[in-house]
Amino acid sequence: MKNNRKQYYLIIGSIVVLIFIVWYFTKPNVDKQSGIEAPVKQGQFKITVTTTGELEARSSEKIFGPNPSLLREARIWQLKIDDIIPDGTIVDSGDYVAQLDRSELTNKLKDQEIDIEQYQNNFIKTQLDTTMELRAARNELINLRYALEEAQIAVDQSIYEPPASQRQVQIEFDRSRRSLDQAERNYSLKYEKAVANMSEVATALKKKQGEYAKFIELSQEFTVKAPKTGMVIYQRDWDGKKRGTGSSISAWENVVATLPNLREMITKTYVNEIDISKVKIGQTVEIGIDAFPDKKFSGQVLEIANIGEQMKNSNARVFEVKIEVNEYDSIIRPAMTTKNIILTDLIDSVLFVPLEAINNLDTIQYVFTGGKRQQVIVGKSNENEIIIREGLKADDIVRLNAPEDPDSYKLVLLPAELVARYKAEAQKPSAVKRDTLNERPMPHPGIRPQGDGMGKRGRKR
Repeated sequence: MKNNRKQYYLIIGSIVVLIFIVWYFTKPNVDKQSGIEAPVKQGQFKITVTTTGELEARSSEKIFGPNPSLLREARIWQLKIDDIIPDGTIVDSGDYVAQLDRSELTNKLKDQEIDIEQYQNNFIKTQLDTTMELRAARNELINLRYALEEAQIAVDQSIYEPPASQRQVQIEFDRSRRSLDQAERNYSLKYEKAVANMSEVATALKKKQGEYAKFIELSQEFTVKAPKTGMVIYQRDWDGKKRGTGSSISAWENVVATLPNLREMITKTYVNEIDISKVKIGQTVEIGIDAFPDKKFSGQVLEIANIGEQMKNSNARVFEVKIEVNEYDSIIRPAMTTKNIILTDLIDSVLFVPLEAINNLDTIQYVFTGGKRQQVIVGKSNENEIIIREGLKADDIVRLNAPEDPDSYKLVLLPAELVARYKAEAQKPSAVKRDTLNERPMPHPGIRPQGDGMGKRGRKR
C-alpha cells in the first residue's frame, strides 16, 4: 500500500515538473518582444535652443567712488571697501551706500600737514631775512646821505682853504656821492630780489595748501552716497565677482555699485558654438524665472557676440547672447537665474517622431513600424523629436526601442528615385561635392546605429 502511494506521489511530481518545463520553454518572451511605441505626430514643429541666463538691467546709473583725478594726484591707486549696504537694498537720493578705507589717505594728510608746516616756517624765515636785509640797506643809505651832507659842508667851508685842500675836500664829496648812488641802486636790486623770494615761498606754500585742501575734499568722498532713488546692485569685476565688503576699486575704474532701471531688463546667457548659428537677432524667446517657476515672460534676442570665449572650467567655447525681457514685473530682480527657450525655427504641418525611433543601417535610416523596418527620410530636429519627410504617415505607430532580433524584420526601402531626389536637394546649398556612395551620414545623438555587423544585434552576413 505504501509503495503504491509513493508511486502515486512520484507520478504526480513528475507530471508537475514536466508541465513546468514545457511552460518555461514555450512561454512567450514578453521582455524580448514588447517595446515602447509612440504615434507619428503631425502639426507645428518647433526648433529651440535652451540656455540658462542671468537677469540684469538693460541700463543703470553707476555709483562712483572718489574723483579719479584726485585719487591719481594723491597717488592712491587702490581703495578697499570697508563697508557697503546689502546687495538689493532700496535707497533714496543721498542715502549712505558704502565707506572706503581712509588709512592711506590719512597718512598722506599727515604728511601734507608736516609739509605745510615746513613751508610756513620757510615763508616766515624768508620774510624775516629779507626784512633784516632791507632794513640794513636802508640804514646804510641814511648813513651815506649823512656822509654826503657832511662832505658838502666841508666843501662849502673850504673856500677859505688853499686850492690843494679845496681839491681834497671836493674829491671826498664826489666819493660820498658815488657811494650813495651805488647804495641806492643796490637797494633797488635787493628789494626786487626780496619780492621775488617772498613770491616764491608764498607760491610754494599756497600750492601745498591747495594740495591739502584737495586731500580734505577727497576725504569727504570716501563716504559714498546714492545719487538718486533706486535699488543698489553690487558692481561686478572683470571676473564676474561682485564688489562687496573687502573688495577694491581702482583710480581708473572707481564704480562701487549701480542703480539699475528695473523696468527694462535683459537676461544675459551663453550659447555654445554648435547652436550659435541657429540664433538670430529678433528671434522670440520664452523666459522662465527659476525663483518663480509659475511665472513666464516673453522676450527677443537683442544682441549676439561676434567673438566666442572660453567657458570657465571647460573646453567649450560659447557666445554671449543678450535677450530683452518684454514684460515688467516687480518680483524680478537682477542676478536671478533664468531658463531661456529661444525659438530658432517654426515649421508648420509636418510629421515628426521621437528621436529614439530613428535607427541607422549604413546610409539608410529607418524605423520599426507595423512589423517591418521602414526606411525614412528625415529633416530638421529639435532636442526631442525629428521631422519625417518621407516613409511614414500621420498616426502610424513607431517603436522607440529596438527588438531583440532587428534583422528578422523586413527592411522596406523607399523608391530609389525619391531617395535620389532628396539627396540631390540636400546637396544644392553646398558647393562641396561629396562621394555619396562612401559617405556615412552623421546620426543625431538620439539616433541609434544598427546593422554594423558586430554583436548579437548586428546585421547577419
